Amino acid sequence: MKKEILTSARTGDSCIHVKHSSGLDIYISEMNDFSSIEALIGTKYGSVNNIFRNAADSDYTTVPEGIAHFLEHKLFENEDCGVFELYARTGASCNAFTSFDKTCYLFSCSKNYEENLEILLDFVQKPYFTKENVDKEMGIIGQEIKMTNDNPEWRVFFNMLRGMYHNHPIKTDIAGTEESISHIDADLLYKCYDTFYNLNNMVLSIAGNISADKVLEICDRCLRPSEDKGLETVFPDEPDEIVTSEITEKQPVGASIFQFGYKCTPSDGEQRLRDVAAASTAAALLTDPALPMCERLLKEETINSTFDGEVFYGSGYFTVYFSGESDRPREVRDALFEEIDRLINEGIREKDFQRIKKTAYGMMIRGLNNVEAVANLMLNAHMDSVGPYDTIEVLSDLTCDDVIDYMRRELRPDRSVLSVITKEA
Repeated sequence: MKKEILTSARTGDSCIHVKHSSGLDIYISEMNDFSSIEALIGTKYGSVNNIFRNAADSDYTTVPEGIAHFLEHKLFENEDCGVFELYARTGASCNAFTSFDKTCYLFSCSKNYEENLEILLDFVQKPYFTKENVDKEMGIIGQEIKMTNDNPEWRVFFNMLRGMYHNHPIKTDIAGTEESISHIDADLLYKCYDTFYNLNNMVLSIAGNISADKVLEICDRCLRPSEDKGLETVFPDEPDEIVTSEITEKQPVGASIFQFGYKCTPSDGEQRLRDVAAASTAAALLTDPALPMCERLLKEETINSTFDGEVFYGSGYFTVYFSGESDRPREVRDALFEEIDRLINEGIREKDFQRIKKTAYGMMIRGLNNVEAVANLMLNAHMDSVGPYDTIEVLSDLTCDDVIDYMRRELRPDRSVLSVITKEA
């Protein structure tokens, strides 16, 4: 078992990283001035990971869309009783989620963390899939898919992604489709579980009022050694060009909504951290109500307080997008085109840049004093193959020129997509 202390040179915060003999990566932050505990165990397995093979496999396996989310649902059900029932007895709150590139199981508590951790480590290593419980879940998830398909915010987002991506599975709903999940059975679930829930592909992150020695003692007792199978995931080739520049749909909404995004170059590791820092700062500058563009659009009632910008990224995809309510979304798009062009040519005022940067830095520092945020920080950093405190370093070194250079390279009109849902007549 390899153990190391990871420390932020800027803040002095630290955590423990252990490569456990079972194959599991473990991150521990002892925050003994707090009363709560947050723990997550995650696997690098999300909705986009539908083509894969292990080193011993001669061919790739392709599975139905939505199977990662389906597996997450079923892992909460074991042969004896449901996991929610077990946590109810200890007083903990538990949950799980599947994103595009990860699946996580978590609990929060203020006491009995040892027992709660044992429950967590136990059930993620004990899958129980049968034809009966798979068939039952099929109807439940089918209803969930119908509900999200009727959600305007969900549709406007995925319409934007479908306008950007030709082949990448990011354009498909995390839960899949009613047709795709109909092909899921117990054998396929076991295949995916055995592949992706190998401890060498997983990470445990725990923070709060805990003892690192006690956490590792529980892990020694509960974790079963796993052989690294040499997992490889692949994605279809994706061109740089977008599919279409505009998608409009009518829905029964109270106000028209839009999402306008740029298909950017994907990246990994430290380069992704630098790209996210530059892109996030650009998005914050472009949506700041104190700056001229937003001030004008608000005054003209082209946008309202819902106008916002975000960065969305993962394996093989990266987009900077803007969203909000507007009856004139094309005017918003054109204003963004003009403002980005102006900032590239005239530069960003240093005082505006520093204000945005300091706000982002302050939020990161505040997060280090939040148990839930620290647990998520450690897990997400590992999933992204960077250190827990690397983001702080990258943001600290960010300059105006970095942001301008990113806008010049990536925020290109020919790679932009406007998705709109308008009110029905």
